[in-house]
Amino acid sequence: MLKCPYCGKDAALVTGDKIYPHRPDLYDRNFWLCAACDAYVGCHKKGAHVRNAGKSDGTLPLGSLANAELRKWRSYVHSILDPLWQTKKLKRRDVYRILAKHLNIRISQCHVGLFNEDRCKQAIKFLNERFPAS
Repeated sequence: MLKCPYCGKDAALVTGDKIYPHRPDLYDRNFWLCAACDAYVGCHKKGAHVRNAGKSDGTLPLGSLANAELRKWRSYVHSILDPLWQTKKLKRRDVYRILAKHLNIRISQCHVGLFNEDRCKQAIKFLNERFPAS
């Protein structure tokens, strides 16, 4: 069971149709949801091998619960970060290693789904400076 960091209540395990009713492709995915705060986080797929956690049963969260504001910041980080490795400019692990070093955190903690708003802002500033859009 997850606790909501905003209100302290227990989050409920729901399926994707509750979070993304317009995305049938996500209906069978699990999410943790605090309905009172509209805070949620997706789960690793069932059977996925997750570092330091083993095999997922489908309820293992991808990060921490995020409200609309935090989801916006995390999405923005991904919009800068992901093209760096998706275009093969750099390897994914290298991008995260560079970011982790700058943020002074372990590579295992350098996961956007774990970032709070301040860490997102730090990441955005660094990524924009280190990898300016061309």
